[in-house]
Amino acid sequence: MQQELPKFHETFNPILDILSDGNIVHHRELLKRVVEKYYSKLPKELLEEKTKTGETLILNRIAWGKSYLKKGGYIIYPERGMVQITEKGKKTSSGKLQLHEVEGGSDFMDFYSDEKTKGKGTTQPQITSSPQDLIDSGFAQIESEVKSDLLEKLKSIDPFYFEKVILLLLQRMGYGDFTETAKTGDGGIDGIINEDKLGLDKIYIQAKRYDENKVREKDIRNFIGAMSGDTRKGVFVTTSEFDKAAIQKAHDAHHTIILIDGKKLVDLMHQYNVGVQIKSNYEVKQLDEDFFEGA
Repeated sequence: MQQELPKFHETFNPILDILSDGNIVHHRELLKRVVEKYYSKLPKELLEEKTKTGETLILNRIAWGKSYLKKGGYIIYPERGMVQITEKGKKTSSGKLQLHEVEGGSDFMDFYSDEKTKGKGTTQPQITSSPQDLIDSGFAQIESEVKSDLLEKLKSIDPFYFEKVILLLLQRMGYGDFTETAKTGDGGIDGIINEDKLGLDKIYIQAKRYDENKVREKDIRNFIGAMSGDTRKGVFVTTSEFDKAAIQKAHDAHHTIILIDGKKLVDLMHQYNVGVQIKSNYEVKQLDEDFFEGA
């Protein structure tokens, strides 16, 4: 069974458990204890997963769980940066608190009600993702659509321009100057790029703009054969995929051959802003607890 990080509401009971002795705990210490007791056995890659803003995801979700418990009246902040369980929290610290109970409680509803709606039975729809998760999900959907559009565009552009796009991408990634080879009789080499700024090491480039056809073993063999004696490094890029024989051929070659398929290509182009542009910037702000430490 695949392991996953807890949803933000799944941290309610662990938080209440850590606070069940009634002691006042610093909010950072609370997050640390919850992770150590309940989630430390999760895979390292999960525990190190980040939000779109660079925050550790597991800590972000626990923090949102803490925020919901505060709104629901299960915990309080008795001092700046400190957390403590309430009598209401103690009564529900048996490990069975559910999201609908928190959102449906009077304390929670009062928090989101203004003077005009208080006492009118206003209800909030139940959302099982934290606000940060919703933001990240939205960004992920936009990113996926942009990459899909980008790949379709790459498949339709002029093959010679596609070769130049690849060389521009590698340059944007920090490699040195590039040289485009002649468009006929190039022996399977579409460009030569310097691995360093001085051009001491060269990398040969082959770019195949395919729609559905996969790159086959023969294509890799021809590419290796076209590489001259002054380099043993090559990058083969395609908008489609490599079949198993092609991947094996590149793996077994005495040369170092890097294969970049369509999915990896658009990932790199998106990362290094090649063929895409920034449409909007959004700022997400949160309370700076450290700012008030000395207050």
